[in-house]
Amino acid sequence: MIRGVRGATTVQANEENQIVTNTKSLVEDMVLKNNIEVDSISHVLISVSGELNATFPAKSLRQIPGWVYVPVMCMQEIDVPNSLGYCIRVMMVVNTTVRQEEIKHVFHHEAKQLRPDLMQRLGE
Repeated sequence: MIRGVRGATTVQANEENQIVTNTKSLVEDMVLKNNIEVDSISHVLISVSGELNATFPAKSLRQIPGWVYVPVMCMQEIDVPNSLGYCIRVMMVVNTTVRQEEIKHVFHHEAKQLRPDLMQRLGE
């Protein structure tokens, strides 16, 4: 079965180091909480809010051992009024036997407000 694992984080400024550091931390946490093996990853989509353009967040994934062949694409998020700014969203598509409701979606920093329903279900 192919499943999507969702994650999101924020940064405080449009600064390359923050974007790379926070994206890497988020993806590593998504992998850890869902016991994901790199060979089971089909691809990763990363979107950023409009004010983030200092670097490609995908750059951070190349720092993770074994991820050199994982297809990653970055894009800009839809500019919805009053949406969360300085936000990086990740959709990791994986092959797994885990049921949909057992996937642990991960939200860091201010992105926790995006899906309080999932945060509550996960006990965070």
